[in-house]
Parts: sequence; C-alpha cells; structure tokens
Amino acid sequence: MKQMKKCIIVLLGLLIMAIALTACTNGNEPTVAPEPAPEQPAATPEPTPEAPEPTPEPELPPAERTRPTTDREGYAITLPDEINTILAIGPSNAEILVAMGLSHKIIAVDMFTADVPGLASGISTELSIVGIDTEYVIELMPDLVLITGMARVGGEDPLQAVSAAGISIIYMPSSTSIQAIMEDIRFIAAVMETYEEGEAIISAMQAEIDEITAIAATITQARTVYFEISPAIFGMFSFGHGTFLHEMIELTGAVNIFEDQHSWIPVSEEALLEANPDVILTSVDFIDDPIAEIMERPGFDTITAVQNGHVFTIDANSSNRPSQNITKALREIAQAVFPEYFQ
Repeated sequence: MKQMKKCIIVLLGLLIMAIALTACTNGNEPTVAPEPAPEQPAATPEPTPEAPEPTPEPELPPAERTRPTTDREGYAITLPDEINTILAIGPSNAEILVAMGLSHKIIAVDMFTADVPGLASGISTELSIVGIDTEYVIELMPDLVLITGMARVGGEDPLQAVSAAGISIIYMPSSTSIQAIMEDIRFIAAVMETYEEGEAIISAMQAEIDEITAIAATITQARTVYFEISPAIFGMFSFGHGTFLHEMIELTGAVNIFEDQHSWIPVSEEALLEANPDVILTSVDFIDDPIAEIMERPGFDTITAVQNGHVFTIDANSSNRPSQNITKALREIAQAVFPEYFQ
C-alpha cells in the first residue's frame, strides 16, 4: 500500500481518537453700491490649510502581528528569533507551510507527509508520527519542530528530550472545524511572521466557501449523504457533527445521515440500510476499486444511492487533512451530490 494510504488507517486509530462626495460652490450675487465709507485696510485672507495625508489602515490589526507565546492549546512556547529550519510532522502542517511559500525551510518530514506537493526534493522522510526517533531529531537540530498533536499518544510528550536540547516544539491539535483550521493557519503565520500570506490563504478559503454556500442556498430539495472513511473490510467508519467533514456536507446543502451522532463513529450495516442515503461518498483510496466494492456489497442493492449509481470518490488527502486544501474536497462533495447545481 502507498504510505499515504496507511495514514488513514493510523489516523482512524488515533481518532477512535471587511462616499459621500461633497462639492462646495461659492456664488457672488450682485449688490447695490453702498454709500462711500472710510477706507478700511484690506483683510488678509486666512491661509487654506492643506488636507492632511490619509493614514493608511494597517492590513492586519497590530495584535495579530505579535508572535505567539502560547500554542493552540494554551501551553507556553518559546520561539527562536529566526526560524530557518523546520521539521514538519503531520501533513496538514507541511501543507500550510508550503502554501505560505516556506517549503525551503522544511528540512525533514514524517513518512505520511512525504507526498505533500511542493516539498523540496531530497529532504528526509524517515520520521514517524508515532514512536519518534528523538536522537535523530536532535541530530538534525532544527530551529522548530511543528508536530501534530496526534503524536501525543496517551497525553504523553514524546519530545521531552528534544525540548531539553533547546529545540522549540509546537504541537498542533487535530482541528475539527473549518474555523479552527483557519485559526491554525493564522497561528502558523504568526509563528513564522508571514501574516499577509496567512490572511491570503484564509481569504481564498472563505471565497470558495462563500461561492458554494450561495449556490447551496438555491437548492430546494436536499439529499442525504453517507460518507465512508473506512471500508467494510476494516469495519465501516463515518462521522457525525463535531467534524469539519460534517460541516462541509452541510455547506453544500446536503444532509449527513449521521448528523445526530458525534465525531468519528463505527457504522453498522443495519443503520446504513435503514438510513437509505441518496448519495454515498468515500475517501477510501487503499483498495483497488472502492466504488465497486460498495456497489457489490450484499444487501446494498436496496440502497437508493446504489440503485441510482450515485456512489462517488472524494480526494482522500484534501478531505482528511485539516488544512486550506479542504476546499478542494468541499467542491468535490458539492459536485457529486448536486451536479446540476455545481459545475
């Protein structure tokens, strides 16, 4: 299997872890000449003050240009004055750094991050998210280790020895909402002092979301959706509310059949058959033909989605990784569920 394909299985285990122009005109009306009067000294006209130069508004509030002293979970962090070398553990962290134009600073990644587009060739990909080789990290001596919070298995800090060696470490939680993902991007931008780049990424995300929600508002007949992230051979898994994937389904105008459930959930065949979704989506990419596998499951021929051939694949990386790339999966979901509305 591909390394990225293994990632989904590992992640499942850790989851189950924004004029007024005024014109003044002065008119001189003719008047009758008055009786002569004593001459008066000519009045000196008041000088017309020059209009002050407008003060440009800052692109970001000053508070947002301050480097953070705590991480996304509130723990104290100490950042080096300059960050020239980064060890990125967790694909979403690397995707955000690459989008900010910082790929040249990444000197090593974990094996599941090796397929992130834009990484420099030849960098180390030997690390693991679980069971990190701390001696190797210390040998690399990066200015910063940006690591997924999922590495804290059991709540323990696997990089205590790295911290003791004077290397700055930031754990990034696995964000479960679109807003939290945007805040992750803003946080990393503040760490790296690439404020404008971070805001540009967030603005692009919001523009895509706004476009899709505007179209979704015109949909008159909602459709129900089952989104599978693990196939029957490993035990069917999906999700309810409290996940960014659930938000994405709702943004398209569709209904998640497990909206009453919370977070990542195992799915029984009986529950799926009873829900009878209009559309089935899958992000499974580690079996040969995930669509055929779903269509051919015993008893599934009674499901509306299967009967109508409305079973579709969604890009695994963009749908599973909490980075700006979720908007790619968002559009894929919209086009799969409502092709007549989304082109």
